[in-house]
Amino acid sequence: MIRAAGVTEVTDTDFGTEVLGASLPVLVEFTADWCPPCRQMGPVLTALAAEEGERLKVVQLDVDTNPLTTNAYKVLSMPTFMVFRDGEPVLSMVGARPKRRLLEELTDVL
Repeated sequence: MIRAAGVTEVTDTDFGTEVLGASLPVLVEFTADWCPPCRQMGPVLTALAAEEGERLKVVQLDVDTNPLTTNAYKVLSMPTFMVFRDGEPVLSMVGARPKRRLLEELTDVL
């Protein structure tokens, strides 16, 4: 998987600890190597992690190697972004978007 700089990669194994058990809200990008829009989101996620790191944890999950989590949250399209707060999904968005729009959509959960 092509990982965005400053963004943690999570797996089926550590999803519970890294995402569901996190103290901050967590933005998860469900991504795949074969997905061009996912690759476009790399720089956006890197910038988001750097700018909002105090308020938001940003992670990526490779759907091809982590089917349990992908299926548990019924993720069908890439990229899918989900925000988890206190172990629960509170926001879901599908498709690549510019950073400004992503930040606008995250306003309510930050």
